[in-house]
Amino acid sequence: MDFPQLRAELRQEHKDILAYWQRYAPDPQHGGFYGRVNYQNQPDATAEKGIVLNARILWTFSAALRHTQHEDYRATADQAFFYIQKYFIDPQYGGVYWSVDATGQPKNTLKHLYGQAFTLYGLSEYVRATGSAPALALAKELFQNMLRHAYDPKKGGFVEALARDWSPADNYIISKYENQEIKTMNTHLHILEAFTGLYRVWPDKSVSEQMRGMLHTFQDHIIDPKTYRMNLFMDNDWKIRRTAISYGHDIEASWLLPEAADVLAADNPTDKPLQKTIREVSVKMARAAVSGFDPNDGGMNYELDPDGQLNRERSWWVLAEAMVGFMNAYQLTHEKPFLDKSVKSWEFIKKYLLDLKNGEWFLGVSGDHKVLGNDKISMWKCPYHNSRSCLEMLERLEHLR
Repeated sequence: MDFPQLRAELRQEHKDILAYWQRYAPDPQHGGFYGRVNYQNQPDATAEKGIVLNARILWTFSAALRHTQHEDYRATADQAFFYIQKYFIDPQYGGVYWSVDATGQPKNTLKHLYGQAFTLYGLSEYVRATGSAPALALAKELFQNMLRHAYDPKKGGFVEALARDWSPADNYIISKYENQEIKTMNTHLHILEAFTGLYRVWPDKSVSEQMRGMLHTFQDHIIDPKTYRMNLFMDNDWKIRRTAISYGHDIEASWLLPEAADVLAADNPTDKPLQKTIREVSVKMARAAVSGFDPNDGGMNYELDPDGQLNRERSWWVLAEAMVGFMNAYQLTHEKPFLDKSVKSWEFIKKYLLDLKNGEWFLGVSGDHKVLGNDKISMWKCPYHNSRSCLEMLERLEHLR
């Protein structure tokens, strides 16, 4: 296996992703970034702008700045920070809106915890890269609002979403309010991710307590102890309301959970046993996720429905996370099949997901490799999964040397 070539390819791909977003994402008329750009790189100047997209742009260019010290990336990170600060922060109730319209006016004012989490994640990385005091102050305020309004002190975890004034909401966007899907795996995974980022720049006891509690929540309520797959949608008492096998989330969580445990244990020796347990669980999760990996082409299937229907879509973000998750499992076990799957994921990405004509990655391809979708930039199509996977792989390959 040619590690120098693999590193060179990933380093170049990271540069190419960033160059694409710097060229096609900025909105010169209304500021910030377009809410939608299609496969032909044509923007929809009227598209609403989501907090998830903007927060992920903030994270992406902050991380790029920290890793490369390329000052041009600082300008894009600054642009993302100032836009969020000006248009997404709710000046009356705190927290961030789910979306604004093309001109920056509030559109969907739902206080979704998924959106709060990604904003916290982006702000924390921006602080890590720049030392920004205003960003750290915003991050602390956001964290405290999340705890004050959405944390469940009795049963653990966070309510999925709340209204603008933090009162109960009847629209959860990601889950179904009418089905009592009050707590979700996806939102909790990214809350943990955000808290890990915050702890790196603000190692306060309140943050470490939340990280520790979240890891126990995953062990006790979200990860199935028999299958080591994650339950997706739960009610307020953590009873399963709806689930499936989400291969992408399982492999993503298999490296995000031990990352959080490692950060805790580095500062708190008493967390070493938790770190050991989480590492063992994460390897079992990676082993379980292997069933979604197709050895014929190196692609990772999207999902298995409860009725046994396999969704063979190979999504851009699933392949990005598979590359990192299997590499993490290899680092923990030194079992070569995990390394092979990580490299094969990259080979699949190169062959089927990179748009060599117009840049960036396609949303995904079908099981027979036909291109799906038409969004290079959207509420959900962001530069975070693929750019982060490049950075994570480069760092991990450096350790393998």
